[in-house]
Amino acid sequence: MLSKFLAKKITNYNNPRSIASKFRAKRFSAVKKMIDDVFKEKGQVKIIDVGGTHLYWQIVPKSYLEEKKVTIVIVNLEGTSTQENDSIFTFTPGDACNLNEFQDHSFDIAHSNSVIEHVGDWSRMLQMAEEISRVAKWHFVQTPNFWFPLEPHCMTFFFHYFPKPIRIWMVCHFSLGHWEKAKSIKDAVFIVESARLLTRKMMQALFPDHQIMIERFLGLPKSIMAIKNTTKPSSSTFK
Repeated sequence: MLSKFLAKKITNYNNPRSIASKFRAKRFSAVKKMIDDVFKEKGQVKIIDVGGTHLYWQIVPKSYLEEKKVTIVIVNLEGTSTQENDSIFTFTPGDACNLNEFQDHSFDIAHSNSVIEHVGDWSRMLQMAEEISRVAKWHFVQTPNFWFPLEPHCMTFFFHYFPKPIRIWMVCHFSLGHWEKAKSIKDAVFIVESARLLTRKMMQALFPDHQIMIERFLGLPKSIMAIKNTTKPSSSTFK
């Protein structure tokens, strides 16, 4: 099926030449700028990555993280991570919408990549945005754009524009992209509601004092980034 082929070819993050990996690398330039600025100011960098993975951080050499004295706390739901802690990474269970184990501004940078669309309804998104803003001074939060025609989780064109009953029916009858075919209506509803894509205006409402940047593919708005830094990026669009 086309959606499975696209999922394998486009979003294969184990392949640095995949389209998704190339976009991720370009997008990371904003994060690297934050790391460089914090290191210049403080001589070390503390990052909390909400919903992140060890694989994501392989986008930069380990030697770079060591040189900048970067330590990264990766927070995921209980049972999500099986990674062992090391000199750079600490893996801890937690809820993106309730980071109460961490004090205000206990990190230099709060980072989250393609997570906020998965935490639940609007009230949960607001809670996550508030926690991101609370625990760190600088922030980088990325999410897929609702107005990009290819839904990035099921890798099916226009899927997210269909009425929910049609989406549920499709998930019940087909294996789509990264989603296996649902075993029941109950499971299908959970799958469909597991990703709620945002628009630029919604992202701005979640992060009102942040710069909102748009990443584009073939001129279309692929993803949205909310960035808070002492120095703003030079452009409001990644192409």
